[in-house]
Amino acid sequence: MEKISGYIEHIIFSNRDNGYTVFTLTTDTEETVCVGDLHAVSEGESVELSGEYVNHPMYGRQFSFSRYEIRAAKDEADILRYLSSGAVKGIGPSLAKRIVDAFGSDTFRIMEEEPEMLSVIKGISARKAQEIGAYVLERQDLRKVMVFLGRFGISNALANRIYKKYGNDIYSVMESDPYRLAAEMEGVGFKTADEIAMAAGFSKESEFRIRSGITYVLSSAVSEGHVYLPKDMLISRAASILEVDEEYAESECSNLCVEKKLVIRIEGEEERVYLPAYYRMEMQCARMLLDLDVVLDADRVRIAQAVEALEEPGSRLDDMQKEALVSAASGGVCVITGGPGTGKTTIINVLIKYLRQKGEEIVLAAPTGRAAKRMTEATGYESSTIQRLLGLTPGGPEGRGWSYEYNEDNPLEVDTVIIDEMSMVDLPLFSALLRAIIPGTRLVMVGDTDQLPSVGPGSVLKDIIMSGCFVTTRLDKIFRQDDASDITVNAHKVNAGQMPALDNKSRDFFMLKRDDTLLIQKSIVVLVGEKLPKYVQARPFDIQVLTPMRKGPLGVESLNPLLQKYLNPPSSAKEEIEHGGVIFREGDKVMQIKNNYRIEWEVCGLYGIVTDKGLGVFNGDMGIIDRIDCYSETVEVVFDENHRVRYSFSDLDELELSYAVTVHKSQGSEYPAVVLPLLTGPRQLFNRNILYTAITRARKCVTIVGSRDTVRQMVDNAEEVKRYTGLDTMIEEMAAIDGRG
Repeated sequence: MEKISGYIEHIIFSNRDNGYTVFTLTTDTEETVCVGDLHAVSEGESVELSGEYVNHPMYGRQFSFSRYEIRAAKDEADILRYLSSGAVKGIGPSLAKRIVDAFGSDTFRIMEEEPEMLSVIKGISARKAQEIGAYVLERQDLRKVMVFLGRFGISNALANRIYKKYGNDIYSVMESDPYRLAAEMEGVGFKTADEIAMAAGFSKESEFRIRSGITYVLSSAVSEGHVYLPKDMLISRAASILEVDEEYAESECSNLCVEKKLVIRIEGEEERVYLPAYYRMEMQCARMLLDLDVVLDADRVRIAQAVEALEEPGSRLDDMQKEALVSAASGGVCVITGGPGTGKTTIINVLIKYLRQKGEEIVLAAPTGRAAKRMTEATGYESSTIQRLLGLTPGGPEGRGWSYEYNEDNPLEVDTVIIDEMSMVDLPLFSALLRAIIPGTRLVMVGDTDQLPSVGPGSVLKDIIMSGCFVTTRLDKIFRQDDASDITVNAHKVNAGQMPALDNKSRDFFMLKRDDTLLIQKSIVVLVGEKLPKYVQARPFDIQVLTPMRKGPLGVESLNPLLQKYLNPPSSAKEEIEHGGVIFREGDKVMQIKNNYRIEWEVCGLYGIVTDKGLGVFNGDMGIIDRIDCYSETVEVVFDENHRVRYSFSDLDELELSYAVTVHKSQGSEYPAVVLPLLTGPRQLFNRNILYTAITRARKCVTIVGSRDTVRQMVDNAEEVKRYTGLDTMIEEMAAIDGRG
């Protein structure tokens, strides 16, 4: 790592949010363009930078630094240069000269310790003198905090965020409980806080450390889809991560429960440990669902007759579909579940006709933009994401930065809410939805329980059905036989534990037998880049590679750069940026990998005029990088429905290339063609549920590339990764209390 020293001649660009700065540095021998995170430093100041020289493809030679130190002014010329730069509000070149002429090399000490003396200078009042002193002290405080936190390996950017939150209280926080950083600061995890605490001299057995570790394990479990963890499992995991005896973890877990920072619920012989927010969500969802489940129309015979009158010639409903329609029209809560081609959309369409005939106000929604778009296409009625239906807006509880316009205080004024792709709905989103629906409103939930569960925590649809407390119709008869779709037929075969037809006699379901990883990779490139776009009449970017894995030669981390190389190769006409070892290039296909409720999107019409705007980009949303601006440090991505979102470079960890995505991330989406590489992998990922979900994502064509034996193993492997959720048992208990059991 090289070091260079000099003074900042000119700041070309500075991002206030993350501190990324481009400036020219004048050294004893040359003027150098420098780039990196810089905070509380102004033009005219002397700095020492640590980093290395790099060659930017567009801007040429630069010095990229990772650390910096502010050097004290050597003489009056240094002081005058700094003050003349405008670094101190209210001081320009002429006033700076008068100050330095009056106080010389003692200028900075006067500003910090005796600012009232500045009032003897013409143009500086007593009030202005105090303001100058306060400003200088604040910048000094920030600099001291950065030096202090730098000792613990904290980056300048993170140090600046920490200072904004804690100010000078950070010293007492670091001394008493640095694990507060993990609990109170977004983006600071337990591992980072633990490294800081260890550097600060905390012991492994510190109660703050063990408590933070337990909370971290539970939070990590939530990110894996769990709502709670069995106590024994929680203690074991926490003790392993913390490298302490289980007795320490057991003791602090009990203390956290006593202090109501964790919740223990006993179910049979199992002690379930929750984070309080998720315990409340499950409990409230159970209560709200039961409150919604009232009889809205008891005349089932009349409903059945009205439904029959709506049937179209040549498209008669079977008894199961009619029963589902009558149940949906008569009750407050109804579930309709079934695989592809079983008539779910037909039921929704007839239900909409019936309810509109009655003059009811109906809204349709789905968890993702793509699923909502498919719902609109299938029904002919406008559908939206659940988030948009609820009116996601800026603001909300302190620190969260967002809220929903519709809630228990401002419910949706509609008669019926129909939700499609319910298997994708996680617990927090379902909780928000229920809070916006009042008793007397009909809730119809449609989905496929054999799909993978939601990316977020919970297993809402399965739990509702498992509770046995709500009318549920299971559709198992395939109606879409006339389109001769082997995708539908084979999906049902897989779901039933039978081998799909792999003889390549189909027009939409193929198997390319390959037993070598490199051959599979080459086949994928040819299929996506050449063969399938012509076959299904789509763009290469519309063909989706789905894989069970992230790691390995056939995982997304290997396949994405390979496909990027062939589908969107580097070009002098395309700007690109490397972030976290990934190259993002203009024209790349990318996916949002975490929910961001606060980020803004806009839709631009002719001449770039904004025609619509809103809030939120969600886990699994896919788009194309339209523009990369290296000086403003921003990346613009255009998502579905032309939602344009601007990311700062520091936020690029929310995106990843999506030429290939995991099957889990594909939920709710439908693609013209799917390519599925299957050779070897861990048993927990190579199961029937994964194969079924992958097949059902394709609209026109499925191509499996790999081993027939692997397909057989997946069909035979009916094991699913267990999710720890308790909504079903909470519903059952509350129903029993209500006398419904």
